[in-house]
Amino acid sequence: MSFELLLANTHIMKRIILAVVFGVASLSSISTKAQVSLSINIGSQPQWGPSGYNHVDYYYLPDIEAYYHVPDKQYIYMENGRWTRANVLPSRYRNYDLYKGYKVVMNNPKPYLSHRNNVKQYSRYKGGRTTQLVIRDSRKSNDRNYKNNNDKNKKSNDRDQRPDRRSSDTRTARRGK
Repeated sequence: MSFELLLANTHIMKRIILAVVFGVASLSSISTKAQVSLSINIGSQPQWGPSGYNHVDYYYLPDIEAYYHVPDKQYIYMENGRWTRANVLPSRYRNYDLYKGYKVVMNNPKPYLSHRNNVKQYSRYKGGRTTQLVIRDSRKSNDRNYKNNNDKNKKSNDRDQRPDRRSSDTRTARRGK
């Protein structure tokens, strides 16, 4: 009887171990998928965004004290004492140039809830006193550099421009001399 009990316990232990192994494996694949999906959002950033950031959740626009949420492509600004979300800026900002205004990258959730602190901390960027290279211009710059570097490497004809590295004896022998 003790042998049967031992055999039954072994069978139960095997099932428990297999369940634990499958559980750990499934949890690790879930966490891996989550890590991959959070990594990069370069393609969804607007052309007027500052260059050099792989991931951006929000931009704070100190000149107009508004925010832009990159994933939803929405502006967040104060309207009648409440934060309002919209796909376009309100008419009072129609003369604001997003390409020239300074943008502060913020990756914390709902940064507008800390608006007073943001206004204090980033007030020095108000009024266009500093400049940033925006994504649109950085791509043009990179394309121009690529084109210029390739033009420098082009030769004027199709012939092989490498120097002849054979010894003079080999060249003489090939010419039949």
